[in-house]
Amino acid sequence: MATETAAPTPPAPKAADPARRTVRKPARRFNSGPILTTVTWVLALVFFSPVLWMVLTSFKQESAAASDPPIFFFAPTLDQYRAVLGSGAGSYFANSAIATGVSTILVVALAVPAAYAVSIRPVKKTSDVLFFFISTRMLPVVAVIMPIYVIAGQLKVLDNVWTLVVLYTSMNLPIAVWMMRSFFLEVPGEVLEAAQMDGAGLLKTLWRVLMPMVAPGLAATALICVIFAWNEFFFALILTAGKSATVPVFLVSQMTSEGLFLAQLSAASVLASLPVVIAGWVAQKQLVRGLSMGAVK
Repeated sequence: MATETAAPTPPAPKAADPARRTVRKPARRFNSGPILTTVTWVLALVFFSPVLWMVLTSFKQESAAASDPPIFFFAPTLDQYRAVLGSGAGSYFANSAIATGVSTILVVALAVPAAYAVSIRPVKKTSDVLFFFISTRMLPVVAVIMPIYVIAGQLKVLDNVWTLVVLYTSMNLPIAVWMMRSFFLEVPGEVLEAAQMDGAGLLKTLWRVLMPMVAPGLAATALICVIFAWNEFFFALILTAGKSATVPVFLVSQMTSEGLFLAQLSAASVLASLPVVIAGWVAQKQLVRGLSMGAVK
């Protein structure tokens, strides 16, 4: 009778020695938040320092503004602002307000249906149309100023603020169409299908459905047009004289043959910057929403 032999049992594993057990320490993470915040604030102050110095200089007397080394502690005065406002700056600001406001309204009125056509209802040559729009913006202004000047002279519309309105409208329209097109493309197609099923026509769909959804983008587009039109200098310098000159031309007129009056020029620059700053502050919520549309999908 064969005897069964039991298989040898493997030896039990040795228990780890507690003395030799190594404990891994968690890696220390470098917190770069405070350093990044500090660097950001330093860069912001560096870029903002010229604007701050301009504002401070506008409250100085001319002797203090031109002193070397510069004077940081002084008695503020409003004499420079009184001098600027008393030198006929009101007509320049009125011309800029008319040219900027009317041209922005025209740009928005023309860009919205154009952007709707190239985004919601595209055709075969949509890409060619878009390229034509943006190519007009690539053309240097100095290359077209002579024919524009000749045509304006023949039509007897030199030194006319409505000439600037037409030019500013044509200048800002391509950018407005491209911006509004990107905002219209963010509208879900289901919204348009629902509007069609409810029997909404083209105008009702555009005004009641699409415009409330792209209102932040419309505000951003309008503000960009305001900034470009308000700061435009070349057309206003060549095509206008004293009657229809704008604010940038007025700033240049502050540099006379008698010298450069830094305090008065700083006061004029502060006044020229206020309308754009106020417009940006009023529309900042819509502007941030409009510029961030399409950033997160």
